[in-house]
Amino acid sequence: MKILQMNDISKQFFGVTVLDHVSFDVEEGEVHALLGENGAGKSTLMNILGGVHQRDGGSVEFCGKAMENISVKSAGEAGIAFVHQELNVINDLKVYENLFLNQEILGKLRHLNKKEMIRQAQELFTRLGVDIDPNEMVGNLETSRKQLLEIAKALHAEAKLFILDEPTTALNNEEIEHMFGIVRRLKAEGKSFIFISHKMPEIFALADRYTILRNGKFISAGNISEASPEGITKQMVGEGYVNQEVYESRPLGEPILEMENLSGPGFHDVSLSVRQGEVLGFTGLKGAGSSDLMQAIFGVTSISGGTLKVWGKPAVSGTIHKAMKNKIAMLAANRKENSVIPEMTLIENTYIAEHCLSNRHQHIHKKQELGKYDRLKQLLNIKAESPNDLIVSLSGGNQQKVILGRWLNTEAEILLLDNPTQGIDVGAKAEIYKLIQDLAKQGKTIIVNTLEIPEIQKVADRCVVFYHGSIQDVLEREEITEAKVMLLATNAAAVQAEQG
Repeated sequence: MKILQMNDISKQFFGVTVLDHVSFDVEEGEVHALLGENGAGKSTLMNILGGVHQRDGGSVEFCGKAMENISVKSAGEAGIAFVHQELNVINDLKVYENLFLNQEILGKLRHLNKKEMIRQAQELFTRLGVDIDPNEMVGNLETSRKQLLEIAKALHAEAKLFILDEPTTALNNEEIEHMFGIVRRLKAEGKSFIFISHKMPEIFALADRYTILRNGKFISAGNISEASPEGITKQMVGEGYVNQEVYESRPLGEPILEMENLSGPGFHDVSLSVRQGEVLGFTGLKGAGSSDLMQAIFGVTSISGGTLKVWGKPAVSGTIHKAMKNKIAMLAANRKENSVIPEMTLIENTYIAEHCLSNRHQHIHKKQELGKYDRLKQLLNIKAESPNDLIVSLSGGNQQKVILGRWLNTEAEILLLDNPTQGIDVGAKAEIYKLIQDLAKQGKTIIVNTLEIPEIQKVADRCVVFYHGSIQDVLEREEITEAKVMLLATNAAAVQAEQG
Protein backbone atom coordinates (compact mmCIF):
# COMPACT_ATOMS: atom_id res chain seq x y z
CA MET A 1 0.00 0.00 0.00
CA LYS A 2 1.31 3.45 -0.93
CA ILE A 3 1.65 5.82 2.02
CA LEU A 4 2.79 8.71 -0.21
CA GLN A 5 1.97 9.59 -3.81
CA MET A 6 3.35 12.75 -5.43
CA ASN A 7 2.21 13.20 -9.04
CA ASP A 8 3.53 15.62 -11.70
CA ILE A 9 5.09 18.02 -9.19
CA SER A 10 6.37 21.23 -10.79
CA LYS A 11 8.16 24.18 -9.25
CA GLN A 12 9.86 27.31 -10.53
CA PHE A 13 12.06 29.85 -8.75
CA PHE A 14 12.40 33.24 -10.46
CA GLY A 15 11.39 31.75 -13.79
CA VAL A 16 13.82 28.82 -13.55
CA THR A 17 12.25 25.36 -13.53
CA VAL A 18 13.66 23.28 -10.68
CA LEU A 19 11.07 20.48 -10.77
CA ASP A 20 9.55 19.44 -14.07
CA HIS A 21 6.50 17.14 -13.64
CA VAL A 22 8.20 14.84 -11.14
CA SER A 23 6.33 11.83 -9.73
CA PHE A 24 7.43 9.98 -6.61
CA ASP A 25 5.82 7.42 -4.31
CA VAL A 26 6.65 5.54 -1.10
CA GLU A 27 5.20 2.25 0.12
CA GLU A 28 4.17 1.63 3.71
CA GLY A 29 7.00 -0.03 5.66
CA GLU A 30 9.79 0.60 3.14
CA VAL A 31 13.04 2.55 2.88
CA HIS A 32 12.99 4.48 -0.39
CA ALA A 33 16.27 6.08 -1.56
CA LEU A 34 15.82 9.45 -3.27
CA LEU A 35 18.94 9.95 -5.39
CA GLY A 36 20.54 12.59 -7.57
CA GLU A 37 23.35 15.11 -7.63
CA ASN A 38 23.21 18.36 -5.67
CA GLY A 39 20.80 20.56 -7.58
CA ALA A 40 18.86 17.60 -9.01
CA GLY A 41 15.67 18.70 -7.22
CA LYS A 42 15.65 16.31 -4.23
CA SER A 43 15.61 19.01 -1.56
CA THR A 44 12.96 21.06 -3.36
CA LEU A 45 10.72 18.01 -3.71
CA MET A 46 11.12 17.18 -0.01
CA ASN A 47 10.60 20.82 0.99
CA ILE A 48 7.31 20.78 -0.89
CA LEU A 49 6.31 17.63 0.98
CA GLY A 50 7.42 19.19 4.28
CA GLY A 51 5.54 22.45 3.68
CA VAL A 52 8.57 24.72 3.25
CA HIS A 53 7.72 25.50 -0.40
CA GLN A 54 4.38 25.47 -2.21
CA ARG A 55 4.19 23.49 -5.45
CA ASP A 56 3.25 25.20 -8.72
CA GLY A 57 1.54 22.11 -10.09
CA GLY A 58 0.76 18.48 -9.39
CA SER A 59 -0.84 16.67 -6.48
CA VAL A 60 0.19 15.09 -3.17
CA GLU A 61 -1.61 12.29 -1.34
CA PHE A 62 -0.54 11.05 2.09
CA CYS A 63 -2.20 8.11 3.82
CA GLY A 64 -4.91 8.21 1.15
CA LYS A 65 -5.80 11.87 1.72
CA ALA A 66 -5.12 14.78 -0.66
CA MET A 67 -2.83 17.43 0.81
CA GLU A 68 -3.50 21.00 -0.30
CA ASN A 69 -1.57 24.11 0.78
CA ILE A 70 0.87 22.09 2.84
CA SER A 71 2.55 23.95 5.71
CA VAL A 72 5.34 22.82 8.02
CA LYS A 73 2.73 22.48 10.78
CA SER A 74 0.20 20.53 8.71
CA ALA A 75 2.89 18.19 7.38
CA GLY A 76 4.04 17.44 10.93
CA GLU A 77 0.48 16.92 12.13
CA ALA A 78 -0.14 14.51 9.24
CA GLY A 79 2.84 12.40 10.34
CA ILE A 80 5.69 13.56 8.09
CA ALA A 81 9.00 14.15 9.91
CA PHE A 82 12.11 15.73 8.38
CA VAL A 83 15.42 14.67 9.98
CA HIS A 84 17.82 17.19 8.43
CA GLN A 85 21.53 16.82 7.78
CA GLU A 86 21.85 20.13 9.64
CA LEU A 87 20.64 18.95 13.05
CA ASN A 88 17.59 20.74 14.44
CA VAL A 89 18.22 20.35 18.17
CA ILE A 90 18.81 23.03 20.81
CA ASN A 91 22.15 22.51 22.55
CA ASP A 92 21.22 24.68 25.56
CA LEU A 93 18.24 22.51 26.53
CA LYS A 94 18.20 19.09 28.13
CA VAL A 95 17.37 15.99 26.11
CA TYR A 96 13.84 15.62 27.47
CA GLU A 97 13.21 19.36 26.96
CA ASN A 98 14.13 19.00 23.28
CA LEU A 99 11.91 15.96 22.99
CA PHE A 100 8.84 17.71 24.46
CA LEU A 101 9.43 21.17 22.99
CA ASN A 102 6.00 22.72 22.27
CA GLN A 103 4.42 19.48 23.53
CA GLU A 104 5.19 19.86 27.24
CA ILE A 105 3.26 17.76 29.77
CA LEU A 106 1.62 19.96 32.42
CA GLY A 107 0.54 19.13 35.95
CA LYS A 108 -2.58 20.18 37.83
CA LEU A 109 -1.48 23.77 38.36
CA ARG A 110 -0.19 24.13 34.78
CA HIS A 111 3.36 23.53 36.01
CA LEU A 112 5.72 21.43 33.90
CA ASN A 113 5.51 17.75 34.85
CA LYS A 114 9.24 17.09 34.46
CA LYS A 115 9.07 13.68 36.13
CA GLU A 116 6.53 12.36 33.59
CA MET A 117 8.39 13.83 30.61
CA ILE A 118 11.63 12.20 31.79
CA ARG A 119 9.83 8.88 32.29
CA GLN A 120 8.31 8.95 28.81
CA ALA A 121 11.63 9.99 27.26
CA GLN A 122 13.41 7.08 28.94
CA GLU A 123 10.66 4.71 27.76
CA LEU A 124 11.08 5.94 24.18
CA PHE A 125 14.87 5.55 24.26
CA THR A 126 14.52 2.05 25.67
CA ARG A 127 12.19 1.17 22.80
CA LEU A 128 14.76 2.44 20.31
CA GLY A 129 17.66 0.73 22.07
CA VAL A 130 19.32 4.12 22.55
CA ASP A 131 21.51 4.88 25.56
CA ILE A 132 20.76 8.57 26.18
CA ASP A 133 20.17 10.20 29.56
CA PRO A 134 16.99 12.35 29.34
CA ASN A 135 18.56 14.82 31.82
CA GLU A 136 21.76 15.33 29.80
CA MET A 137 22.36 18.69 28.12
CA VAL A 138 22.07 18.20 24.35
CA GLY A 139 25.26 20.23 23.82
CA ASN A 140 27.18 17.48 25.62
CA LEU A 141 25.97 14.75 23.25
CA GLU A 142 28.04 13.35 20.38
CA THR A 143 26.71 14.04 16.88
CA SER A 144 25.50 10.45 16.54
CA ARG A 145 23.36 10.77 19.68
CA LYS A 146 21.94 14.10 18.47
CA GLN A 147 20.96 12.36 15.25
CA LEU A 148 19.18 9.62 17.20
CA LEU A 149 17.47 12.27 19.32
CA GLU A 150 16.08 13.77 16.10
CA ILE A 151 14.61 10.40 15.17
CA ALA A 152 13.22 9.99 18.70
CA LYS A 153 11.56 13.43 18.44
CA ALA A 154 9.89 12.39 15.20
CA LEU A 155 8.77 9.10 16.70
CA HIS A 156 7.42 10.90 19.77
CA ALA A 157 5.39 13.11 17.42
CA GLU A 158 3.88 9.89 15.98
CA ALA A 159 5.47 10.29 12.56
CA LYS A 160 4.53 7.74 9.91
CA LEU A 161 7.08 8.88 7.27
CA PHE A 162 10.64 9.90 8.12
CA ILE A 163 12.74 11.91 5.66
CA LEU A 164 16.42 11.19 6.42
CA ASP A 165 18.64 13.76 4.68
CA GLU A 166 22.29 12.58 4.64
CA PRO A 167 21.92 11.26 8.20
CA THR A 168 25.30 9.48 8.35
CA THR A 169 27.59 12.32 7.25
CA ALA A 170 29.25 12.80 10.65
CA LEU A 171 28.97 9.21 11.93
CA ASN A 172 31.53 6.42 12.11
CA ASN A 173 30.84 2.87 10.91
CA GLU A 174 29.63 1.59 14.29
CA GLU A 175 27.27 4.56 14.73
CA ILE A 176 25.94 4.13 11.19
CA GLU A 177 25.17 0.45 11.81
CA HIS A 178 23.40 1.36 15.05
CA MET A 179 21.25 3.93 13.25
CA PHE A 180 20.46 1.47 10.46
CA GLY A 181 19.40 -1.07 13.09
CA ILE A 182 16.91 1.45 14.48
CA VAL A 183 15.60 2.24 10.99
CA ARG A 184 15.11 -1.48 10.28
CA ARG A 185 13.31 -1.94 13.61
CA LEU A 186 10.93 0.95 12.91
CA LYS A 187 10.43 -0.28 9.34
CA ALA A 188 9.32 -3.64 10.76
CA GLU A 189 6.72 -1.71 12.80
CA GLY A 190 5.33 -0.25 9.54
CA LYS A 191 7.13 3.11 9.50
CA SER A 192 8.32 4.41 6.12
CA PHE A 193 11.54 6.23 5.25
CA ILE A 194 12.82 8.46 2.46
CA PHE A 195 16.60 8.09 2.53
CA ILE A 196 18.71 10.78 0.84
CA SER A 197 22.39 9.83 0.55
CA HIS A 198 25.35 9.96 -1.84
CA LYS A 199 26.97 6.85 -0.35
CA MET A 200 26.29 3.81 -2.51
CA PRO A 201 27.22 1.16 0.08
CA GLU A 202 24.67 2.66 2.50
CA ILE A 203 21.98 2.87 -0.15
CA PHE A 204 22.42 -0.77 -1.11
CA ALA A 205 22.60 -1.87 2.54
CA LEU A 206 19.41 -0.10 3.67
CA ALA A 207 17.04 0.82 0.84
CA ASP A 208 14.30 -1.30 -0.75
CA ARG A 209 13.57 0.93 -3.75
CA TYR A 210 15.08 4.01 -5.37
CA THR A 211 14.06 7.03 -7.42
CA ILE A 212 16.58 9.09 -9.41
CA LEU A 213 16.21 12.77 -10.28
CA ARG A 214 18.48 14.78 -12.58
CA ASN A 215 18.20 18.47 -13.44
CA GLY A 216 14.73 18.63 -11.90
CA LYS A 217 13.36 15.70 -13.88
CA PHE A 218 12.37 12.15 -13.02
CA ILE A 219 14.91 9.74 -14.54
CA SER A 220 14.05 6.28 -13.23
CA ALA A 221 12.80 4.21 -10.30
CA GLY A 222 13.17 0.58 -9.35
CA ASN A 223 14.10 -2.07 -6.82
CA ILE A 224 17.55 -1.85 -5.25
CA SER A 225 17.89 -5.63 -5.57
CA GLU A 226 17.70 -5.28 -9.37
CA ALA A 227 20.17 -2.36 -9.65
CA SER A 228 23.93 -1.85 -9.49
CA PRO A 229 25.94 1.05 -8.01
CA GLU A 230 27.52 1.74 -11.40
CA GLY A 231 24.15 1.83 -13.17
CA ILE A 232 22.60 4.15 -10.61
CA THR A 233 25.62 6.48 -10.63
CA LYS A 234 25.52 6.81 -14.42
CA GLN A 235 21.83 7.68 -14.30
CA MET A 236 22.45 10.26 -11.56
CA VAL A 237 25.13 12.17 -13.45
CA GLY A 238 24.13 11.43 -17.05
CA GLU A 239 26.28 10.46 -20.00
CA GLY A 240 28.97 12.93 -18.91
CA TYR A 241 30.00 10.53 -16.15
CA VAL A 242 33.25 8.74 -16.86
CA ASN A 243 34.85 6.50 -14.24
CA GLN A 244 38.31 7.58 -15.28
CA GLU A 245 41.61 7.46 -13.47
CA VAL A 246 42.29 10.80 -11.77
CA TYR A 247 45.75 10.25 -10.31
CA GLU A 248 48.80 11.54 -12.18
CA SER A 249 52.36 10.93 -11.04
CA ARG A 250 54.56 14.03 -10.79
CA PRO A 251 58.05 14.95 -9.54
CA LEU A 252 58.08 15.80 -5.83
CA GLY A 253 60.19 18.48 -4.17
CA GLU A 254 62.03 18.68 -0.87
CA PRO A 255 60.33 18.00 2.51
CA ILE A 256 58.45 21.13 3.61
CA LEU A 257 56.40 19.72 6.51
CA GLU A 258 58.31 17.63 9.05
CA MET A 259 57.11 16.07 12.32
CA GLU A 260 59.24 14.26 14.86
CA ASN A 261 57.62 12.51 17.85
CA LEU A 262 54.84 15.08 17.66
CA SER A 263 52.18 14.86 20.38
CA GLY A 264 49.06 16.85 21.20
CA PRO A 265 45.36 16.48 22.00
CA GLY A 266 44.19 13.24 20.33
CA PHE A 267 47.55 12.08 18.89
CA HIS A 268 51.02 11.13 20.08
CA ASP A 269 54.54 10.31 18.85
CA VAL A 270 53.86 11.14 15.19
CA SER A 271 56.94 11.22 12.96
CA LEU A 272 56.32 12.08 9.33
CA SER A 273 57.89 14.01 6.46
CA VAL A 274 55.79 15.50 3.63
CA ARG A 275 57.36 16.69 0.38
CA GLN A 276 56.43 19.68 -1.74
CA GLY A 277 53.85 18.75 -4.38
CA GLU A 278 52.88 15.54 -2.57
CA VAL A 279 49.29 14.41 -2.00
CA LEU A 280 49.16 12.51 1.26
CA GLY A 281 46.10 10.59 2.45
CA PHE A 282 45.25 10.41 6.16
CA THR A 283 42.77 7.76 7.30
CA GLY A 284 41.70 5.62 10.23
CA LEU A 285 38.57 5.03 12.25
CA LYS A 286 36.75 8.12 13.52
CA GLY A 287 38.70 9.52 16.49
CA ALA A 288 41.95 7.79 15.48
CA GLY A 289 43.87 11.07 15.61
CA SER A 290 44.29 12.15 12.00
CA SER A 291 41.86 15.08 12.23
CA ASP A 292 43.38 16.10 15.58
CA LEU A 293 46.86 16.17 14.01
CA MET A 294 45.61 18.41 11.21
CA GLN A 295 44.16 20.86 13.74
CA ALA A 296 47.47 21.00 15.61
CA ILE A 297 49.40 21.67 12.38
CA PHE A 298 46.97 24.51 11.60
CA GLY A 299 47.32 25.95 15.12
CA VAL A 300 43.78 25.21 16.32
CA THR A 301 45.25 23.22 19.22
CA SER A 302 48.65 23.31 20.91
CA ILE A 303 51.46 20.80 20.50
CA SER A 304 52.50 19.23 23.80
CA GLY A 305 55.63 17.39 22.70
CA GLY A 306 57.98 16.75 19.79
CA THR A 307 58.84 19.12 16.97
CA LEU A 308 57.03 20.50 13.93
CA LYS A 309 59.00 22.15 11.14
CA VAL A 310 57.53 24.08 8.22
CA TRP A 311 59.86 25.13 5.41
CA GLY A 312 62.73 23.78 7.53
CA LYS A 313 62.01 26.07 10.51
CA PRO A 314 60.31 25.24 13.85
CA ALA A 315 56.62 26.21 13.80
CA VAL A 316 54.90 28.10 16.62
CA SER A 317 52.23 25.97 18.31
CA GLY A 318 48.61 26.91 18.92
CA THR A 319 48.17 29.96 16.67
CA ILE A 320 46.18 29.87 13.44
CA HIS A 321 47.54 33.23 12.31
CA LYS A 322 51.13 31.94 12.48
CA ALA A 323 50.10 28.85 10.51
CA MET A 324 48.54 31.08 7.86
CA LYS A 325 51.73 33.14 7.76
CA ASN A 326 53.55 29.86 7.07
CA LYS A 327 51.26 29.43 4.04
CA ILE A 328 49.22 26.65 5.66
CA ALA A 329 45.46 26.46 5.09
CA MET A 330 42.81 24.10 6.42
CA LEU A 331 39.45 23.05 5.01
CA ALA A 332 37.61 21.99 8.18
CA ALA A 333 35.49 18.84 8.39
CA ASN A 334 32.27 20.55 9.49
CA ARG A 335 31.57 23.04 6.73
CA LYS A 336 28.53 24.58 8.43
CA GLU A 337 30.08 25.19 11.85
CA ASN A 338 33.70 25.93 10.94
CA SER A 339 33.85 27.41 7.44
CA VAL A 340 30.68 28.84 5.92
CA ILE A 341 29.69 32.33 7.07
CA PRO A 342 26.01 32.26 6.07
CA GLU A 343 25.36 36.00 6.43
CA MET A 344 28.14 36.82 3.96
CA THR A 345 28.10 36.79 0.18
CA LEU A 346 30.22 34.57 -2.03
CA ILE A 347 32.85 37.23 -2.62
CA GLU A 348 33.00 38.12 1.09
CA ASN A 349 33.42 34.46 2.04
CA THR A 350 36.23 34.27 -0.50
CA TYR A 351 38.32 37.25 0.62
CA ILE A 352 37.83 37.21 4.40
CA ALA A 353 40.86 34.99 5.19
CA GLU A 354 43.15 37.03 2.97
CA HIS A 355 42.20 40.24 4.79
CA CYS A 356 42.61 38.64 8.21
CA LEU A 357 46.11 37.66 7.13
CA SER A 358 46.99 41.04 5.60
CA ASN A 359 45.76 43.13 8.53
CA ARG A 360 47.89 46.10 7.53
CA HIS A 361 45.78 46.49 4.38
CA GLN A 362 42.29 46.91 5.78
CA HIS A 363 40.78 48.67 2.77
CA ILE A 364 38.88 46.36 0.43
CA HIS A 365 39.22 47.26 -3.24
CA LYS A 366 36.06 45.93 -4.79
CA LYS A 367 37.37 45.85 -8.36
CA GLN A 368 40.45 43.86 -7.33
CA GLU A 369 38.40 41.43 -5.26
CA LEU A 370 35.94 40.88 -8.10
CA GLY A 371 38.85 40.06 -10.40
CA LYS A 372 40.23 37.52 -7.89
CA TYR A 373 36.78 36.03 -7.37
CA ASP A 374 36.22 35.64 -11.12
CA ARG A 375 39.57 33.85 -11.50
CA LEU A 376 38.79 31.50 -8.60
CA LYS A 377 35.29 30.86 -9.92
CA GLN A 378 36.74 29.80 -13.26
CA LEU A 379 39.58 27.78 -11.70
CA LEU A 380 37.30 25.89 -9.32
CA ASN A 381 34.29 25.73 -11.66
CA ILE A 382 32.00 27.28 -9.04
CA LYS A 383 28.40 27.14 -10.24
CA ALA A 384 26.96 30.45 -9.05
CA GLU A 385 25.13 33.44 -10.47
CA SER A 386 26.25 36.64 -8.73
CA PRO A 387 29.25 37.14 -6.41
CA ASN A 388 26.78 39.07 -4.23
CA ASP A 389 24.59 36.00 -3.62
CA LEU A 390 24.76 34.52 -0.13
CA ILE A 391 26.95 31.42 0.13
CA VAL A 392 24.03 29.42 1.55
CA SER A 393 22.27 29.77 -1.81
CA LEU A 394 24.77 27.27 -3.29
CA SER A 395 24.84 23.48 -3.16
CA GLY A 396 27.18 21.78 -0.69
CA GLY A 397 29.78 21.03 -3.35
CA ASN A 398 29.90 24.62 -4.55
CA GLN A 399 30.08 25.93 -0.98
CA GLN A 400 33.09 23.67 -0.47
CA LYS A 401 34.74 25.12 -3.60
CA VAL A 402 34.17 28.66 -2.31
CA ILE A 403 35.89 27.78 0.99
CA LEU A 404 38.78 26.20 -0.92
CA GLY A 405 38.94 29.39 -2.99
CA ARG A 406 39.15 31.36 0.27
CA TRP A 407 42.37 29.55 1.15
CA LEU A 408 43.87 29.68 -2.34
CA ASN A 409 43.29 33.44 -2.12
CA THR A 410 45.81 33.52 0.76
CA GLU A 411 48.42 31.93 -1.56
CA ALA A 412 48.67 28.94 0.79
CA GLU A 413 51.15 26.25 -0.25
CA ILE A 414 50.17 23.53 2.25
CA LEU A 415 46.49 22.55 2.12
CA LEU A 416 44.97 20.44 4.90
CA LEU A 417 41.66 19.06 3.60
CA ASP A 418 39.65 17.38 6.36
CA ASN A 419 36.91 15.24 4.80
CA PRO A 420 36.66 17.57 1.76
CA THR A 421 33.87 15.70 -0.08
CA GLN A 422 31.55 15.31 2.91
CA GLY A 423 27.91 15.59 1.88
CA ILE A 424 28.52 16.39 -1.79
CA ASP A 425 27.49 14.47 -4.87
CA VAL A 426 29.38 12.22 -7.28
CA GLY A 427 29.95 14.88 -9.92
CA ALA A 428 31.24 17.48 -7.45
CA LYS A 429 33.49 14.85 -5.85
CA ALA A 430 35.06 14.08 -9.23
CA GLU A 431 35.74 17.78 -9.77
CA ILE A 432 37.42 18.09 -6.35
CA TYR A 433 39.58 15.00 -7.02
CA LYS A 434 40.76 16.54 -10.29
CA LEU A 435 41.34 19.88 -8.61
CA ILE A 436 43.55 18.23 -5.96
CA GLN A 437 45.67 16.70 -8.72
CA ASP A 438 45.88 20.00 -10.61
CA LEU A 439 46.97 21.89 -7.48
CA ALA A 440 49.59 19.23 -6.71
CA LYS A 441 50.99 19.60 -10.24
CA GLN A 442 51.36 23.34 -9.49
CA GLY A 443 53.50 22.42 -6.47
CA LYS A 444 50.90 22.65 -3.71
CA THR A 445 51.33 20.12 -0.89
CA ILE A 446 48.01 18.54 0.07
CA ILE A 447 46.95 16.32 2.96
CA VAL A 448 43.50 14.74 2.55
CA ASN A 449 41.87 13.21 5.64
CA THR A 450 39.00 10.85 4.81
CA LEU A 451 37.35 7.65 5.98
CA GLU A 452 36.70 6.69 2.34
CA ILE A 453 39.61 4.61 1.01
CA PRO A 454 38.56 4.91 -2.69
CA GLU A 455 39.12 8.67 -2.36
CA ILE A 456 42.69 8.11 -1.22
CA GLN A 457 43.23 5.64 -4.05
CA LYS A 458 42.08 8.27 -6.54
CA VAL A 459 44.39 11.10 -5.47
CA ALA A 460 47.17 10.13 -3.04
CA ASP A 461 50.86 9.36 -3.45
CA ARG A 462 50.96 7.74 0.00
CA CYS A 463 48.47 6.78 2.70
CA VAL A 464 49.05 7.25 6.44
CA VAL A 465 46.87 4.97 8.58
CA PHE A 466 46.16 6.05 12.17
CA TYR A 467 45.08 3.96 15.14
CA HIS A 468 44.47 5.27 18.68
CA GLY A 469 46.29 8.53 18.03
CA SER A 470 49.45 7.23 16.38
CA ILE A 471 50.62 6.12 12.94
CA GLN A 472 50.11 2.41 12.29
CA ASP A 473 51.79 2.42 8.89
CA VAL A 474 52.55 4.52 5.84
CA LEU A 475 51.55 2.82 2.59
CA GLU A 476 52.97 3.59 -0.84
CA ARG A 477 50.43 4.15 -3.60
CA GLU A 478 50.61 0.60 -4.98
CA GLU A 479 50.02 -0.83 -1.47
CA ILE A 480 46.76 1.06 -0.81
CA THR A 481 43.82 -1.38 -0.75
CA GLU A 482 40.63 -1.22 1.31
CA ALA A 483 41.43 -4.58 2.92
CA LYS A 484 44.95 -3.58 3.95
CA VAL A 485 43.89 -0.17 5.26
CA MET A 486 41.07 -1.67 7.34
CA LEU A 487 43.42 -4.28 8.81
CA LEU A 488 45.67 -1.45 9.98
CA ALA A 489 42.89 0.96 11.02
CA THR A 490 41.27 -1.67 13.27
CA ASN A 491 44.60 -3.08 14.49
CA ALA A 492 43.50 -6.45 13.10
CA ALA A 493 46.93 -6.78 11.47
CA ALA A 494 48.54 -6.87 14.95
CA VAL A 495 46.03 -9.48 16.13
CA GLN A 496 46.75 -11.62 13.07
CA ALA A 497 50.50 -11.36 13.74
CA GLU A 498 50.02 -12.47 17.37
CA GLN A 499 47.91 -15.44 16.28
CA GLY A 500 50.39 -16.46 13.88
